[in-house]
Amino acid sequence: MPVQLDELQALDIWRRALSASVRLAAPDLSARQMSILLTVYLTTPPHTVRGLAKTLDISKPAVTRAIDRLTETEFVRRKVDEQDRRSVLVQRTVRGSVFLREFAELIVGAGREIS
Repeated sequence: MPVQLDELQALDIWRRALSASVRLAAPDLSARQMSILLTVYLTTPPHTVRGLAKTLDISKPAVTRAIDRLTETEFVRRKVDEQDRRSVLVQRTVRGSVFLREFAELIVGAGREIS
């Protein structure tokens, strides 16, 4: 059965989840970084800077800067594409998977608080 939320309830769930996340020791990601991270984890690979830029309709330099940060946090990793050595693949990591699973739990918990 689909959950029925109005706009304010949806925003309140997001607010509660974000508020809980800032209290954790996890890195604080920008909206762009989180959007790229979610795209890498929730859509079918392979992922490249060019492909992510096109999917999200943002510039390649903006994607590169976000991936730099996500690489520093070890949420994604870069790997040279063996089939096209000019291209760099953006891949998932265990640490990134754990971060998103924990963040998803915060969203679920926030949703329960609203119910």
